[in-house]
Amino acid sequence: MKSAEEAFTRYLAENGLKMTPQRRTILDAFLNAPGHISSEELYASVKRADESIGQATVYRTLKLLADSGLARAHDFGDGVTRYEPLWGQEHHDHLICESCRKTIEIMDPTIERRQEELAKRYGFTLSHHKMTLYGLCPDCRKK
Repeated sequence: MKSAEEAFTRYLAENGLKMTPQRRTILDAFLNAPGHISSEELYASVKRADESIGQATVYRTLKLLADSGLARAHDFGDGVTRYEPLWGQEHHDHLICESCRKTIEIMDPTIERRQEELAKRYGFTLSHHKMTLYGLCPDCRKK
């Protein structure tokens, strides 16, 4: 099994690019970030590790990570694009609190099976999907 770094290095090479120390620092920060991270949050994290890395380098590297299949961009309806690692992760969907923006990753075999049944009924072969459910978390409902 390859590591995320090996997979990213290979993707870069296939596209005429190199794994630089800056890209490695960004990759490490991204893979170690908790939850879903915005480019601005990732930049702040990377800046603590290496002050020489610019915001544009973080943005470009995030795009490369998404293009390589190691990251996925999400828009949870608040105007901020967040990214999550895909390497070594099982497919999951999301519950989003519309008040505090709390994000919960959910995995439900029954829902997954039903989605596959629906695709089959309509003659589709699924390549991927995403499901995001919005509402209020228990803490916000109490307020």
